Amino acid sequence: MIKIVVADDHEVVRTGYAALLDTQPDFTVAGTATDGAEAVRLCQEHRPDVVLMDVRMPNMDGIEATRRISGARVLILTTFDLDEYVYDALRAGASGFLLKDVTAERLFDAVRVIASGEALLAPTVTRRLIGEFARLRPQPRLRAFATLTPRETEVLRLVAEGLSNPEIAGRLVVTEETVKTHVSRMLGKLGLRDRTQAVVAAYESGLVVPRGGSG
Repeated sequence: MIKIVVADDHEVVRTGYAALLDTQPDFTVAGTATDGAEAVRLCQEHRPDVVLMDVRMPNMDGIEATRRISGARVLILTTFDLDEYVYDALRAGASGFLLKDVTAERLFDAVRVIASGEALLAPTVTRRLIGEFARLRPQPRLRAFATLTPRETEVLRLVAEGLSNPEIAGRLVVTEETVKTHVSRMLGKLGLRDRTQAVVAAYESGLVVPRGGSG
């Protein structure tokens, strides 16, 4: 059973998502929140697997709430795909984002994907978003990147290009288990939560260069 918290300051949106999610036999909505602070409190209380988080809310926004939540995967809900708030939420540790006009089936699939431990959702749009804002606001190269082995750096580059573990295994002619080990070590060395943060870091550090106008 996938336990979910829904956070959105608009009542119609919040209750609509909760009712929709409750139609699925493998979902249970543990609670709903009207702002980020309430979302953090509910996560501490209910230990959900996934949080559907509106990025713009009063009192505490979705970015700060994402930063404070541990143990749950955060799925950002937004009206615009190229949104700097969404970029900041991904940097803060969100595992992906969806547009609010998403279909019910896409929402259900996204929750299941994110609960399973996968990260990037709608990878083309996500990489375009990351690439756009990383280009506008590049960060200095992380010192921790120097601790990566050449193979770990190569795996990070392929993760940033949107390849899955099986695809990376095929590209490098190694087992999927070996790829998982490289990904785990790479995340640990860089102090990152998941693959999404790894993609953001790869773009910001200059390891992967955004392609202008791609999407």
